[in-house]
Amino acid sequence: EVQLVESGGGLVQAGGPLRLSCAASGFTSDADAIGWFRQAPGKEREVVSCISVSDGSTYYADSVKGRFTISSDNAKKTMYLQMNSLKREDTDDYLCYLRNNNGMEYWGKGTLVTVSS
Repeated sequence: EVQLVESGGGLVQAGGPLRLSCAASGFTSDADAIGWFRQAPGKEREVVSCISVSDGSTYYADSVKGRFTISSDNAKKTMYLQMNSLKREDTDDYLCYLRNNNGMEYWGKGTLVTVSS
C-alpha cells in the first residue's frame, strides 16, 4: 500500500515562494506518474504539474508555467513543488498523486496554501 504525505503548505504573501514536499512510503517502484493537483472548496480538482516516471518528462498547467517547478528525489522517495511568484489565485489545497503501472491511483490528504495580497 502506498501512502503519500504532503508538507510545506502555509500562509505566504503574494509574490513570495513556497516549497511543497510529498513523502512516499510503501511500494512505489512501479510508479508510472507522480504529480501535484490542487482543489478549492466546491471546485473540481485540477492538475498542477506531473512527471512521467518512464521518461522524466514534465507537464505544467498553463496557469503555473514559468513559476512552478516539479522535481523528485528517488532515493528519498520524495517529490517537491517549488512555487515562485505566488498569486492569490494559487490559494488551494495541494494534493500529491501517484499512479502505478496497473492504473492504481493514490492521493495524499493535502496541504493548504494560502496566498495573501
